[in-house]
Amino acid sequence: MSDQSSKNSENHMRELKVLLAGPRGFCAGVDRAIRVVEEALRCYGPPVYVRHEIVHNRTVVENLEKKGAIFVEELDEVPEDAHVVFSAHGVPKSVPLEAQRRNLLYLDATCPLVSKVHREAERHYAKGGENSRHILMIGHAGHPEVVGTMGQLPSGAVTLIKDAEEARTVQPKNPDLLAFITQTTLSVDDTAEIVAILRKRFPNIEGPKREDICYATTNRQEAVKRIARECDLVLVIGAPNSSNSQRLREVAERSGAKRAILLPKLQEMNWKDLDGIKVLGITAGASAPESLVQEILNALFKRFTLNIEERIVKKEHVTFSLHTLE
Repeated sequence: MSDQSSKNSENHMRELKVLLAGPRGFCAGVDRAIRVVEEALRCYGPPVYVRHEIVHNRTVVENLEKKGAIFVEELDEVPEDAHVVFSAHGVPKSVPLEAQRRNLLYLDATCPLVSKVHREAERHYAKGGENSRHILMIGHAGHPEVVGTMGQLPSGAVTLIKDAEEARTVQPKNPDLLAFITQTTLSVDDTAEIVAILRKRFPNIEGPKREDICYATTNRQEAVKRIARECDLVLVIGAPNSSNSQRLREVAERSGAKRAILLPKLQEMNWKDLDGIKVLGITAGASAPESLVQEILNALFKRFTLNIEERIVKKEHVTFSLHTLE
């Protein structure tokens, strides 16, 4: 027997405890966005163009491509009179205006919780009248949600705050006319620290009653916190460009996991990462389908004797309606 075969045999006999974090995987906004594309394909037939990845997950994108969706980064890649869907992350106001100018029939799959932040930004900005409130947006530079949210207001109306250090050093023109909003997929703890700094520096700053981090992001981070301390390794199923998945990995490590890694799909698994692992935690970002988790569990069954325990911190019952196009 070769060394590798011997190792596989040992692993097959070795018990591996798996802690499944719950909730995990798709949120209501992601589910709705995918259904928007599927409904467009059903009603209009392929091709349907989608500006930017509908959600940040290659498996989801590839499945929709097989059905006839074509993904582009900008509207200038879309032919005249075509049908186009805007991604769940939201878009600047200039994008639908450009679509109208070019006679494109567009559908907006923006997550309703992201749209809520858009409306908050507009409300805070307009509240000041001639002395409009300047908006501080807590988020990650270049993320499509941040680009879309900042694009709801005129240029210069929003300043991006990326971290606690920027919160400590930002110098707005009028400290008494400020409001803040947040990206929906941030670390709950990091955002709380930034908000506390801003409120201390600018006592009159306005903001939401609670930060705009969405329920799914909050719940998935809390679920990971509950299992992390027991885990030798946490696998976060999700794409590298998925903000909520990256935050899950960070939260797992900060909460006591010896190590946490991002795994887009089973084919990218490095099985050496499981050498010596006794307790494995598994979760999935809000844009990762449960099928990816099940594929990994099936592969683990072939290599280990599994002891699986699911830890659910909260049941989710949120759904977002979708109007048929007929």
